[in-house]
Amino acid sequence: MLGWAVTFLIVALVAAILGFGGIATFAVEIAKIVFFVAIVLFVISAVVALIRGRSPTMP
Repeated sequence: MLGWAVTFLIVALVAAILGFGGIATFAVEIAKIVFFVAIVLFVISAVVALIRGRSPTMP
């Protein structure tokens, strides 16, 4: 999910360099939303793991 945020950030930077202000703003907003969703899902996952008391398994 963080990969999507980075992708939209790169799209925004390229659009800003080329002068497409509206597209750049839209891409930055999408990147922010995806980033915060990823952070929230990480926190929920960490809390659930702490509550269950199991350590993560390494492949």
